[in-house]
Amino acid sequence: MPIDEKEPEVTDSSPELVTATQPPVSDNVNLEPYSIHGRKAKWFLVGMVALAGFFSPLPANIYFPAMPALATVFNVSIESVNLTVTIYLAMQGISPMLWGPLSDRLGRRPMFMICLAILVAACIGLALTPASAFWLFLLLRALQAGGCASTIALGSGVIGDISTPEERGGFFGMFNLGPMLAPCIGPVLGGALNDGLGWRSIFWFLTAFAAACLVFIACFLPETMRTLVGNGSFAPPHAIYRPLIPIIHQGTIDPTNSSHMTRATRQSVNPLKLFLYKDVLLTLSYTGIVYAVNYTITATISNSFAHIYPYLSDTSIGLCYLASGGGMILGSTLTGKMLDWEYRRIREKWDRTPQSTKSSDFPIEVARLRMVPVLLVIFVACVLAWGWCLKNKVSIAGPLVLQVILGYTSISILNTTMTLMIDIVPGRSSGVIACTNLVRCSLAAVLVSLIDKSEAHLGQGWTYVVLGLICFFLLPLIYIEMRLGPRWRSARQTNFSTM
Repeated sequence: MPIDEKEPEVTDSSPELVTATQPPVSDNVNLEPYSIHGRKAKWFLVGMVALAGFFSPLPANIYFPAMPALATVFNVSIESVNLTVTIYLAMQGISPMLWGPLSDRLGRRPMFMICLAILVAACIGLALTPASAFWLFLLLRALQAGGCASTIALGSGVIGDISTPEERGGFFGMFNLGPMLAPCIGPVLGGALNDGLGWRSIFWFLTAFAAACLVFIACFLPETMRTLVGNGSFAPPHAIYRPLIPIIHQGTIDPTNSSHMTRATRQSVNPLKLFLYKDVLLTLSYTGIVYAVNYTITATISNSFAHIYPYLSDTSIGLCYLASGGGMILGSTLTGKMLDWEYRRIREKWDRTPQSTKSSDFPIEVARLRMVPVLLVIFVACVLAWGWCLKNKVSIAGPLVLQVILGYTSISILNTTMTLMIDIVPGRSSGVIACTNLVRCSLAAVLVSLIDKSEAHLGQGWTYVVLGLICFFLLPLIYIEMRLGPRWRSARQTNFSTM
């Protein structure tokens, strides 16, 4: 039985046009609901893509506890095994630049299925890799990342397709739980599988989990790309865009015979052009740096805790990652609701002023970013405290509490900036999130490769002082975007109108 329901109160005359970078096609467009999917159906869609998004970071972290065993099995050094992490991060940043923009033109559903199929094939290959072929293991790790890393960009595209700005923050809060929790849960699962069944079981587990997700997507996920199905009212053009079990209502209108409804114009495939947008570039800068610093802390927990707290077993160290996961759950839940509430509050205030006659001038940047400076200051304070806690070998309770706060603030900043970028570049949601992935994964790869050398020369305390100060100096970028972002966005809309 379909789980969809009508939602007539959401229309295109509501704030989605506030952030559009292209003019409305005609007056009658305003009579169309932005999406025909009801609230329950939207949450179901978000839940599906959040599950798929879990696979972007999970394969990168789940086999951390098995890395010493891999070095022994393949008869290579730990440094060589670390290369598998670097290769994964590199492909994790690059591959969404292909799959994300392609989904903006060819559709979300087929790209999801292609990426998950590649992931399944790569995991099978990794589980069967002979001990004499480490080069093959490296190649399959790159292929694995190429398949699964794009699920975040694809999922962000789905959310951009079905949601208006008033509800987008809550959806992104739920969606980001998958990608952000995987680095915390992955080591726990990997440690248990490696201890009980050996390192190959990790990749067999990923194979089964990814295959189940692929079947789930094939059965239930409808196409949402607005250039193909509009607000959901158009019939999908081909069978590949139709779920095998259509529990969510899909449109039946033939787009070739429809004159009263309008689909969005297809956008350019090249996402690199987004780096030319000043507001996007600023957002990518502070999002990428905050993510890289937090990822570096997470990636070094195992080695740091093993040295400082030698009484901890491998399983206990894996459980320590759950502290960060708890903070992320809290941050995703609260921040999503706060983003939606803040948007409605500022929108209502703006509508009561004479300036609101120009909807394109609505300060969406202020509505989204107003709380980010506070979150960033708290994040910086925790980064500074983290280094000195490790240096002074304080009780393990101190670092665990800091992990909760770091998890909360980092995912709150990420949710906010991802939501904003979907707002300011509508119709390019997968492309802009692909750019986010490229920047943050590249910065994380560089920082992880340098952190050991920095700690050796500066010590743990001063290393994190440097990282904290770098994050602190991002504050002016946030205020610049809040002040100048509406002007840049308006100029971009004007340029689009004159083309």
